[in-house]
Amino acid sequence: MDRRLGSSSAPTRLFFAPGRVNLFGAHLDYNGGPVMPTAIHRGTLIGARARADGRVRMASTLGGETLDADLDTLPQVASGAWFDYPLGVLIQLLGKRPQTMAGLDLFFGGDLPIGAGLSSSASICVGTALALDLCWGLGVGCEGWVNAALQGERGFVGVQCGIMDPYAVGYAKPGHLLWLDCKDGSFSYLPLDPKVVSIVVMDSGVKRELAAGAFNQRVQECKAAAEFLLPLTSGADCLRDVKADVLAEHGSKMDPVLQRRTRHVINEVQRTFQARDFLAQGDIVAAGDLMVQSHESLRRDFEVSVPELDLLVDAVAAGEESFGGRLTGAGFGGCVVALVRRGQEEALRERAQGWFVERFGRDPGFAVFLGDEGPRELSLS
Repeated sequence: MDRRLGSSSAPTRLFFAPGRVNLFGAHLDYNGGPVMPTAIHRGTLIGARARADGRVRMASTLGGETLDADLDTLPQVASGAWFDYPLGVLIQLLGKRPQTMAGLDLFFGGDLPIGAGLSSSASICVGTALALDLCWGLGVGCEGWVNAALQGERGFVGVQCGIMDPYAVGYAKPGHLLWLDCKDGSFSYLPLDPKVVSIVVMDSGVKRELAAGAFNQRVQECKAAAEFLLPLTSGADCLRDVKADVLAEHGSKMDPVLQRRTRHVINEVQRTFQARDFLAQGDIVAAGDLMVQSHESLRRDFEVSVPELDLLVDAVAAGEESFGGRLTGAGFGGCVVALVRRGQEEALRERAQGWFVERFGRDPGFAVFLGDEGPRELSLS
C-alpha cells in the first residue's frame, strides 16, 4: 500500500476487475440494443485497507490528485479528477455500510490503458464496488457491483453510458462472449474457442480526451431520433425497435445527422443478431465480415472513427489470417479489436505496424488478449 495512504496496521486486501472489449453491437447499449462484449485478462488492481477513523483516502499508481475526505461529508459534485469514478461508486454504496465499519484506504493500479476504449472506467467502478462489498460486508454481490458502477458513472461522473460495460466486467466468463440485451438486461453466453480464435487489440495511440462530450452528444442525438420515430413505430420503446421501413418512410423529415445515427443503430442491431447466429453455428468468417461492416457504419453514419482506426481496420481486412475487426469502445480514438486465427497473430502485427509507421510515423500498440473470470479478491500469500 502506498505510503501516502497512511500507516494503519490493518491488513491489506487486493482486488481485481477486468477490462472488456466489445465485438458486436457498437453504440447499441444506450439505445436498448443487443451487444456481445467479452472480458480481457488485463484490468484494475485495488489495494484496500481498513482505517480506524471515518475517512476514505484514494490514490493511484498514475499519480495525480488524491482524495482524502470524511465519509460523512464526501464531495457531492464531480471534480474532473480520476477518483470521481470510484467516489461515485462509494456514494452509491455508503448507505449500506454497517455503522461498525469505519474508513478505508484505497490504492488503484493495474495494467489497463486509460482512454483506450477497453472500459477502464467500468473496471475501476466495478472493482471499487467489489472492494467495498467485501471489506464492509455489504452482501450486495455481482448485481450490486454492476448497479453501483452504472449509477456512479451516470449519476456522479455524468457519462450517460448504457449497461454494457459494467455487465461485461461483472458477469465475465472465460472463453465466452456475453450476449446482453440492453433493453431488458437479460443475458446469456456464446462460446469463443481460444484455441481457434485470438482476440487482438491494436491501440491507435489517439487519446480520447474529448470522447466523453462527443459520446454524450451521440446519446442525445439518438434520444432526439427516438423522440421523433417512436410515435411512428407500433410497440417501440427505444431506438433499437425502429425498423428500416419506418426510417425509409419518415427519415426525410429528420435532420440528416439524426438520419445517419438512426441508420447505424438499425443496421447494427441486424448485424448483431446475425453475428450471434453465425457464432452459434461456428461460422467465424461470416461473423468477422460483419465486424468490418460495423466499422464502416461507425465511420460513415455514426462518425466516431479517426484515420488511425480506419487504417488498422483496413490492415485487418487485408489479411487471410484475420476474420474481421472494428473500433471498440466509444471511438474518437482508442483501439481496434480483431478476431485472428490462433497462431497467426504475427502476420497481422507485421502488416498493421508497417502500414501504420509508413503513414503516421509511429508504432500502434498490439496485444493478444485472453479471457477473464471476472471481479475477484486476489491472494497476497
